[in-house]
Amino acid sequence: MKRSVAIFGLLIGLSHGAWAATLSGDAEAGKALVTACSACHGADGNSPAPTFPKLAGQNERYLLKQLQDIRDGARPVPTMAGQLDGKSDQQLADMAAFFAAQPRSGSQTDPALLALGEKVYRAGVAERGVPACMACHSPNGKGNAPAGFPSLAGQHADYIASQLEMYRKGHEDDTGRTNDGDTRIMRSTAFGLSDKEIQAVSSYAAGLK
Repeated sequence: MKRSVAIFGLLIGLSHGAWAATLSGDAEAGKALVTACSACHGADGNSPAPTFPKLAGQNERYLLKQLQDIRDGARPVPTMAGQLDGKSDQQLADMAAFFAAQPRSGSQTDPALLALGEKVYRAGVAERGVPACMACHSPNGKGNAPAGFPSLAGQHADYIASQLEMYRKGHEDDTGRTNDGDTRIMRSTAFGLSDKEIQAVSSYAAGLK
């Protein structure tokens, strides 16, 4: 637990500097910019398909960074190719504000994965140096909005798992997901998780409220 708290404190310190210039978004202005997004993410940001993330209720600061990273190529997402081209930082901030303001629908934890998922989420995997997920994503899965850490509660379990797998790939292969900053916290964490642990913790996090 001390290791998890130490990592959390380090990330808080780093994130404040990285987000010093975060823009303030206008949800009403963002509403007019997200029409095309509804095809995959739902009109209110609650995607009906588990392969596409729910954007509703996501922490605004985190969502803005992801939109910027996708636009700028720091986070390649093939299904998003060209979707954000030409969007200004202010427009992306407005879009993030709109989705953040929408209530997120819930998800369910698979009972068969509950015990293992809860263990990984709340205690990590000490023998492999994997910190507890709740250190950054909070005990209730709502994340840490001021620090820019995402909310996982209610997200599609399949989507969470796919991102953990991409982070794990990114630990050694740049074609994986690598936009977790210089600390590489998500890449290092995911690299220490087995396939079964990824499935279990994803299911557990999705079912949090």
